[in-house]
Amino acid sequence: MKKEKNINDNILGCLIEIKSGTGGYESSLFIKDLLKMYIKYSNKKMWDTEIINRNIENKECKNVILKINNNESYNLLKFESGGHRVQRIPKTESQGRIHTSTCIVAVIPITNEEKNKNINLNDLKIDTFKSSGSGGQHVNTTDSAVRITHIPTKLVVECQDERSQHKNKEKALSILKCKLYILKENQKKIENNLLKKKLLGSGNRSDRIRTYNFINNRVTDHRIFLNINKLKEILNGNLDLIISKLSSYKY
Repeated sequence: MKKEKNINDNILGCLIEIKSGTGGYESSLFIKDLLKMYIKYSNKKMWDTEIINRNIENKECKNVILKINNNESYNLLKFESGGHRVQRIPKTESQGRIHTSTCIVAVIPITNEEKNKNINLNDLKIDTFKSSGSGGQHVNTTDSAVRITHIPTKLVVECQDERSQHKNKEKALSILKCKLYILKENQKKIENNLLKKKLLGSGNRSDRIRTYNFINNRVTDHRIFLNINKLKEILNGNLDLIISKLSSYKY
């Protein structure tokens, strides 16, 4: 009998994409909290990490992509895909009201197959524009940022972290390959909208897998009805407190 192909057999690492959802400025702050959490978790595992893209608009972080170079990373962090919600009192809140904001996390595998895959350039629309983020005068005054649209799937990838347009294009193509791979591997689920909802979510407050409640020092994973009163520990990279439970739970 022919062995069924397993996505985990040729994994090199993963990308963690964090997008702002509802909540405006508070959502952009939450992106930074989650990014630090994943970097600290990776450091504890002694995994190499690299921020390969950061999209900043009006001084607010709207999107960030973290690359992790370790073949065990996807298998552990795949549970992070979905809507993450934070409840806390902002420093600018004078009346002590609790604000709720969200971010959307997508964990995408980096595989041998996608790394060696060639994309038909006729399927791509490539635009260049001035970077909106930090990086010095050169970044912000030249068209170094790159946006690539994959016409058949309408997937859009932007990269503007590098000063060089060539390097940004190279990174954007790498990200696009990863997204196309996972799209292909899960085409049937995409068609009935199940995977799209699981990976990307809608950003709505009701569409969440986990809530971080600063007031009660509590993290709740809604998929397995798990409550842990160790929010600071988890944000400091002790994600195994949750991942170990998710790994052994079939939901």
